Amino acid sequence: MIGVLGPILGRPPERLAEEAPPVRPQPSAAEPAPAERGHIVELLGPTPVSIDDLVRLSGQSPSLVRTVLLELEIAGRLQRHGGGLVSAA
Repeated sequence: MIGVLGPILGRPPERLAEEAPPVRPQPSAAEPAPAERGHIVELLGPTPVSIDDLVRLSGQSPSLVRTVLLELEIAGRLQRHGGGLVSAA
């Protein structure tokens, strides 16, 4: 199937594979520190709040906030609502 790219790029497909940069594994997300986790939990209450607002208010990366939210959801301490809103369970 890669053979179809040869005419488009003007070189044979075997050269394409040779010139491809090596694939480097992505570093795994770091475990959230207890203080980071605690701050995100403190921002949650009974009123639904958007995940974007949690990211902004916590000052943490979206991936870290989503990791903490997933942990809370698995533990049964998070309730998800429509429109990307979450609240403490």
